[in-house]
Amino acid sequence: MPRWMVPLALVGAALLIVPLVATVLRVSWGDLPALLTTSSSLHAMGLSLRTATIATVACTVMGVPLGFALASWNSRFQPVIRATMLAPLVLPPVVGGLALLYAFGRQGLLGQTLSAGGIDIAFTTTAVVIAQTFVAMPFMVLATESALRARSTHHERVAGTLGASRSRILRTVTIPAIAPALATGVVLTFARALGEFGATLTFAGSMEGVTRTLPLEIYLQRESDTAAAVALAVVLLAVAIAVVALAYRPLGRRPA
Repeated sequence: MPRWMVPLALVGAALLIVPLVATVLRVSWGDLPALLTTSSSLHAMGLSLRTATIATVACTVMGVPLGFALASWNSRFQPVIRATMLAPLVLPPVVGGLALLYAFGRQGLLGQTLSAGGIDIAFTTTAVVIAQTFVAMPFMVLATESALRARSTHHERVAGTLGASRSRILRTVTIPAIAPALATGVVLTFARALGEFGATLTFAGSMEGVTRTLPLEIYLQRESDTAAAVALAVVLLAVAIAVVALAYRPLGRRPA
């Protein structure tokens, strides 16, 4: 590492660390238990944990096969399809919420048919899960696809010549080989779902106990009770740091 890069690295580290430290210093630690155990805070935390867990399961069930499809599909259209599948990574969350509303809202592309059948999705807890799944699934897709593209298919070919079916090869060869990457994808997906704000607010609204997740509760509390907002923000900060630490721990175990 050249010496001239050191000051730039320090400035970059300060830009990332100072705001986090400033937030922690604003916490009223003596009042923290009371602030975190209010009815609204507990409802928001419970809802966030439940919906983020369900969204993570959904992202894994659908995102892993999609990652396999993108890694194995060879076509001139593949780059366009891949870019579309990963668009939520860079799409403004509010735009994602509008897209979901236009798809699943009562007057949406699919929502009209669902509403006619008595199924309303927008502004429900289900909408929260869908919004979190929409923004978080690309992490699972990208982790799966990248892991598959980074390894040779030699072992799969050998297993195929020995008579193993595709499902058995997947279960006994491929999945164990990319398990660290899948674990990384799962924890990053959970973290993204837990921290989702814009798409949830636009598509699901903010109703206590129904759609008001922890990020939405922080946003509302910052206007009326700054101490409570900071306390909840520190909870999300601690979860985020723990999740990122877990996400990158498997990477360090890979053989060189």
